[in-house]
Amino acid sequence: MNRIEDYSILQKEIIAWIKYYCTDNNIQSLVVGVSGGIDSAVVSTLCAGTKIKTYLVGMPIHQETSQENYSDLHMNELSDKFSNIEILKFDLTSVFESFKKAITVKSQLIDQNLLALANSRSRLRMVTLYQIAQHYSGIVVGTGNKVEDYGIGFYTKYGDGGVDIAPIADLYKTEVYNLGIHMQVNDAIIEAPPTDGLWDDARTDEEQIGTTYELLEWVMEYGSDHPRDQLSDEQLNALKIFNNFHQKNKHKMDSVPTFYLEK
Repeated sequence: MNRIEDYSILQKEIIAWIKYYCTDNNIQSLVVGVSGGIDSAVVSTLCAGTKIKTYLVGMPIHQETSQENYSDLHMNELSDKFSNIEILKFDLTSVFESFKKAITVKSQLIDQNLLALANSRSRLRMVTLYQIAQHYSGIVVGTGNKVEDYGIGFYTKYGDGGVDIAPIADLYKTEVYNLGIHMQVNDAIIEAPPTDGLWDDARTDEEQIGTTYELLEWVMEYGSDHPRDQLSDEQLNALKIFNNFHQKNKHKMDSVPTFYLEK
């Protein structure tokens, strides 16, 4: 999917949008968690381009070496190129292990739910980013793309979904890649399979989802309008996966259910 005609214009528009938001809300700094993936690389590069003080934060938790290396590589490259960049790195592994120990109740081992633990990693990072943002009168800048944020809800509620602004949430993953290429993000990050970095086995996003980002983008743009008998097996599978994720994760994308008093 590629709806963008000029990535130079897009880059300038997003940078201007971030700057306007900060000026309008008296924001002094930007805080970005840098995972080593393309989404956070693109968002941090856009933030660097605003010339607003930008804190890049690495937060490894039992991290795959390659992911941590990509994160360090990108942060160092931006720091060398932009004077408004400051790198912060906190190894949260011991915090995570202490958390697991603290929630083990009467040997029931409630710390053994692997999905819950993966989400807890993300939430520990969110807490860290907001601690930094509040200290520096800043905001946490989101790194989610359109498929993840508004299609299948592929993020952690109150984890990486807990942000103040979302500069690339209307861009499909392929468009994020193209913007990254335009902004000369390191080729190693461009070529690395996308992963959320929340699992010890380094599983990729597409392995978790069960189909490709390109097919999910197709579903969001065109899939619901096509007669089922005209779709390929891959498209039918992607449509099924999209609908299942969207329904299961709808609670993330909707407002919190609230009881209201009758007037």
